[in-house]
Amino acid sequence: MKKIERRAAVCAILALVLAAGMALFLVRWVTRGGSWASSAFNRHLYNSSGQLASGSVLDRDGDVLSEVKGGKRTYYADETVRRATLHAVGDLQGNIGTGALNAFAHKLTGYTLVNGAFGAGRGRSLYLTLDARYNYEAYRALNGRSGAVGVYNYKTGEILCMVSAPSYDPLNVPEDLESNERWQGAYLNRFLSSTFTPGSVYKTVTLAAAMETIPSLMERTWTCEGSIVMGGETIACTEAHGEQSTGDAFANSCNVAFAEMAEELGADTLRKYTEQAGLMVSYSVDGIPTAKGSFDWPGLSGGRLGWAGVGQDRNLVNPCALMVYMGAIANGGQAAVPYEIYKTENALGVPSLPHRTRRTGTLVAPDTASALADLMADNVKKTYRADRFPGMDICAKSGTAEVGGGKEPHAWFAGFLRDEGAPYAFVVLVENGGGGSSAAGGVAARVLDIMVNGY
Repeated sequence: MKKIERRAAVCAILALVLAAGMALFLVRWVTRGGSWASSAFNRHLYNSSGQLASGSVLDRDGDVLSEVKGGKRTYYADETVRRATLHAVGDLQGNIGTGALNAFAHKLTGYTLVNGAFGAGRGRSLYLTLDARYNYEAYRALNGRSGAVGVYNYKTGEILCMVSAPSYDPLNVPEDLESNERWQGAYLNRFLSSTFTPGSVYKTVTLAAAMETIPSLMERTWTCEGSIVMGGETIACTEAHGEQSTGDAFANSCNVAFAEMAEELGADTLRKYTEQAGLMVSYSVDGIPTAKGSFDWPGLSGGRLGWAGVGQDRNLVNPCALMVYMGAIANGGQAAVPYEIYKTENALGVPSLPHRTRRTGTLVAPDTASALADLMADNVKKTYRADRFPGMDICAKSGTAEVGGGKEPHAWFAGFLRDEGAPYAFVVLVENGGGGSSAAGGVAARVLDIMVNGY
């Protein structure tokens, strides 16, 4: 009798394991079925050259960026547009994971839970939120330099411009792509998938923390003699700024003042505000995860804490996450989560359901966001030359991030427009570009001028 009972118990356990396995399979089928069906191993969706033979990728205005003709996939006629949109569209070999041909293959094939990939030969038209013209201008403005450019609508979440460089022509892949240093990291979408030392753009976080925790901050003055010694380490500034207000210290991007602020705040407070700003999380851009920022806070003190407060030390941020933080400052503390699929249409022209905008949590307190925005607007007037941004109420912060190794610093320029008709947040990174305002600011000025003024 006991043997029968034991066998019955074993059978019951096996049945439960089988049921759990079936339940897990069904969950994964619902959540990952599209990826399974559109895998490159599914040969009836790919031609003999391994190219996805179904679906078209278009920009928000309907310009075809990639389509299938005669069984072969092709791209936009203009080479510069092909280069400028490569990391959004994808390559023929599937090496660029963030490209639509790879990341959104299941949407291009028209996969559904009910019909699977039936009728995938006709495919779908997938419209990106990007405007190819903006990408074109941003890529040209980078002028052969490595980096990233992103602009999005902080109220709706639509990514309007997303460029990563170096890039290449997907129809004429360089033979030395994987061996020549010129093309280093060409498969990588720097905007979504990389992190970089932020330099002084991080001072927006330090300032937000100081506004909320240091009493009478805006009535304080800071004396800069060109450097300061903290914990036996010298923190150098670009020049001796003398006695200055907090607002002027921000406009001057004074390392001495912000290192002193960081020392008063302490590592735990800076960590709290960095986490709140969303710089240590990964956003999901239509299922594509952004890289997480990283900060070495535990036990940080002295000179290292001072350098961390000005955006140096071991700080690393992702450009997309920084752009969202800029959008939150612009939008009273919260911003829309970015996305890049505008819509899809089936072979009959029936569109997908409208996108549902998702919002971040509170990345910065509303009152702090308003005060920060005003100070960032002053930066443009006092330091960055407002005449470079005609017809724009622009708020910005530059960054010149030292990277060592005898290399030129990374140049950053990040901010937003206070404009109901153009609610755009932006970020520009020029690797080893030198001065943030001149190098990255020039790229931002060109792209925003096209977007706002049309020329």
